[in-house]
Amino acid sequence: MPKKTIQKFLPDHNKVKQQKSLKIFGSLLHDANLWHLNRRSARGAFSVGLFFAFIPVPFQMVLAAACAIPFRVNLPLSVALVWLTNPLTMPPIFYCSYRVGVFALGQETQPFHFEASWEWLTESLSTIGPAFIVGSLICASIAAIIGYFGIDWLWRHSVNKAWNSRGQ
Repeated sequence: MPKKTIQKFLPDHNKVKQQKSLKIFGSLLHDANLWHLNRRSARGAFSVGLFFAFIPVPFQMVLAAACAIPFRVNLPLSVALVWLTNPLTMPPIFYCSYRVGVFALGQETQPFHFEASWEWLTESLSTIGPAFIVGSLICASIAAIIGYFGIDWLWRHSVNKAWNSRGQ
């Protein structure tokens, strides 16, 4: 069941191979394990994709792909999961990450007002930056662990349910 459900949402692997941002990986993209979907590749892809979804850097998809290749997990799934943080979900997710970082570092919440300027960015890195980065790493690690074991449990549960239904 999870395999069929996941495959419905995955893009065609030929289209993914053609993406300009992934051309830097060259022949590494021809490894069949990167495109195969089984329990091992799905749980690893969930872990990689969810980890990089919570890391506040540009080119998250490229980083997820770069990590999926050596771990030999499903590349399209790990890249697609990065889109958990999209322009609509980024503000609440990153604010929660900041709050987790404040709690972890034992700091007080700093008031801030967003401005689209270089000066605001450099000032914010010194005030809210450490808590935000620590919180993002904590949330990314927790999401990766939950994703790994969650999809593993869901996959096993689905297989057991299918086997039990055949026996009746």
